[in-house]
Amino acid sequence: MADPSFWDSQEEAQKVIAEANGLKELVHTFDKNEEKLENVEVSYELVKEEDDADLRAELEADVSSLTEALNRYELFILLSEPYDKNNAILELHPGAGGTESQDWASMLLRMYTRWAESKGYKVETLDYLPGDEAGVKSVTLLIKGHNAYGYLKAEKGVHRLVRISPFDASGRRHTSFASCDIMPELDDDIDLDIKTEDLKIDTYRSSGAGGQHVNTTDSAVRITHLPTNTVVTCQSERSQIKNREQAMKMLKAKLYQLEIEKQQEALNDIRGEQKEIGWGSQIRSYVFHPYSMVKDHRTDKETGNTQAVMDGELDPFIDAYLRFSMN
Repeated sequence: MADPSFWDSQEEAQKVIAEANGLKELVHTFDKNEEKLENVEVSYELVKEEDDADLRAELEADVSSLTEALNRYELFILLSEPYDKNNAILELHPGAGGTESQDWASMLLRMYTRWAESKGYKVETLDYLPGDEAGVKSVTLLIKGHNAYGYLKAEKGVHRLVRISPFDASGRRHTSFASCDIMPELDDDIDLDIKTEDLKIDTYRSSGAGGQHVNTTDSAVRITHLPTNTVVTCQSERSQIKNREQAMKMLKAKLYQLEIEKQQEALNDIRGEQKEIGWGSQIRSYVFHPYSMVKDHRTDKETGNTQAVMDGELDPFIDAYLRFSMN
């Protein structure tokens, strides 16, 4: 970073800074935990010498705090898969059910945005298609930050909501579904063979709110990968060239994900595992009525504080899943 030519390429410079920040956080958190441990040891010696109730209560609180901090740190260093440290591309798609599911997708959008902001991550909306009456038909976010993909890969799957519908005049209970897809943002040095003749590229006018040029020029880009029928769209930038570059990154990420899933399916076939993919295979249920509970069906982790979860408190579920998947 001290090299005079460091800022010649803004994009490369940002990658180095992100990596440096990740390493700094690793060391800084280690030092903080070491300091906490030393304080606990001192408190323990004091309690041994003088069995005071207040001192004992303070020691127990310090031990509890240290245990939580060490658990978080352990998870942080366990995120060592090839792309765990990368930015994440998050896509939300409502299931069948029209306005109900579209509204549910918008609630998930708010939940993930709040979670990302609480982590200090930057959130960019790459593509947004609003619902007919409420909610969203589809949305794609780029979540920038160290280990964003490593954490968010725990959220990939179908999310199920049970509630009294605000759109039903009779006040009946409804079940809605939305799928969440998570991919790592890949660097240009990832070698994927994408042939030009396999791509269909369309341009159109952006549909979202924006500056004076957003809705007056054909700046939005849609790329279809014909062999796999994979479609990506990007309309976040005013420039068609920049939208095309971002769309190609998204396509690369999707094709990489497809390849990983193919390999996983092949392994499952060898092992004799069968996992149904569909609306019946939801990873998590959010029940607002007749009781309050959010439950992850993979780990059995649950909480009755549904409001906190919808406000972005996802770490307990992410932590439980990542530990479960590493066993």
